Amino acid sequence: MRRVRPRSTTSAVAAAAATALVAAALTAAPLGGAAAAAPPAGHAPAVKPVPAVAGHRLIHGVSSPLTIAQCQATWGVNCYSPLQYRQAYDLNPLYRAGVTGKGRTIVIVDSFGSPTIQHDLDVYSAQWGIKSSTVQVVKWGDVPPFDPANPDHTGWAGESTLDVEMAHAVAPDAHIVLVETGVAETEGVTGLPEMMDAEKYLIDHGVGDVITQSFGATENTFPGFGKGDFSSIQKLRYAFQDAVRHGVTVLASSGDGGATDAMADGETDYPYPVNSWPSADPLVTSIGGTQLHLDDAGDRTAPDSVYNDYGAGGGGQSHVFPRPSYQAGVRNVVGARRGTPDISMAAAVDGGAWVYSSYDPTATGWDVYGGTSEASPLFSGIVALADQLGGHRVGDIHQALYALAKGSAKFSGIVDVKDGTNNTYDGVTGYTAVKGYDMATGVGTLDAARFVPALALTAWGR
Repeated sequence: MRRVRPRSTTSAVAAAAATALVAAALTAAPLGGAAAAAPPAGHAPAVKPVPAVAGHRLIHGVSSPLTIAQCQATWGVNCYSPLQYRQAYDLNPLYRAGVTGKGRTIVIVDSFGSPTIQHDLDVYSAQWGIKSSTVQVVKWGDVPPFDPANPDHTGWAGESTLDVEMAHAVAPDAHIVLVETGVAETEGVTGLPEMMDAEKYLIDHGVGDVITQSFGATENTFPGFGKGDFSSIQKLRYAFQDAVRHGVTVLASSGDGGATDAMADGETDYPYPVNSWPSADPLVTSIGGTQLHLDDAGDRTAPDSVYNDYGAGGGGQSHVFPRPSYQAGVRNVVGARRGTPDISMAAAVDGGAWVYSSYDPTATGWDVYGGTSEASPLFSGIVALADQLGGHRVGDIHQALYALAKGSAKFSGIVDVKDGTNNTYDGVTGYTAVKGYDMATGVGTLDAARFVPALALTAWGR
């Protein structure tokens, strides 16, 4: 999940220009609560800028992908291809039935984007024998020319590449719209208004069936939080409220700092559990992280466990939002607060995904990424498949998700995760994966051949 060095906000003139730019792009290429608990007193850690690294990248610029054994021998980690992911998540039966995301659109929102995104997706697809797809780039605001010497730019380019390639790996025939904003999202509100404006514009203009967001800001860093004033977050929810009205599914990464939101790469440390927005928003499906244990064929050698290696899957109680009605059945776990995540997919670096990029001329090649920045776009592909199969947008999937979790895994396709913990940093007690819902992996993970039809049948957006 992304947080980078703050940049200045755009002006009203830039915002007006953004609307014109998006309108032109769409014309040129048509597209098919209650009082919150008070935060702990006496703790206000200084916000530290995060090094500009998308998700968690352990391996960078390799000339060609390696086998699992080679990755183990060279770096001591497992590394997986999209073909292994497809086997692991039981996607191949859906593809054989023609369920590939065709006719559906995934919207990905990132600051700055990548100047080589189409070329990189083409190379990625060709490597694995997957048909490529055209990425429609929409620039929102005054997006600066890409500077490969600017770590903010290269960091977000890596994030954009990860997001696009993971979404495509799961839903190869879905149309992808990459929205590039001109202000980097960071802690507090910086960058978020531009992102929310872009999302609302696209929703209002019928662009996108599912939106994936691999970014987030710690709730504690929003203005007014320390005084119990959460209006700065509430005022940013308009895009999500609009998504509900239009039946658009909105996803967000749950974070990579476990229960404390403290990152392995130097992000702000909190000596108590915290959460981040938009993942914690009740209108957003929070996607947590797991670790896959696969052989060369993509079959599991052990059940999935909680992502907890070069980071840890975010999860826990929101300090801002009370428990939504769809979590009434897990009140014994989440208490009176909104709990995250809702469901999880692959995010561990030990078991990371191969990604191709060429935006950095000094390190063109194959990288291995992890983090919940990987999990959210993977799940966006799952939603696109369900949209296609059902012939409609599944919309806000929370009610369906928690209803399915109560039923038989044979029907629902929800696979419980019962191994591991996201208790990683600073001695703060995190959350352990147990039978049923937990704040380490949510309801668990999924078997797509069962989950996609069950979701299409149970959820109804429009």
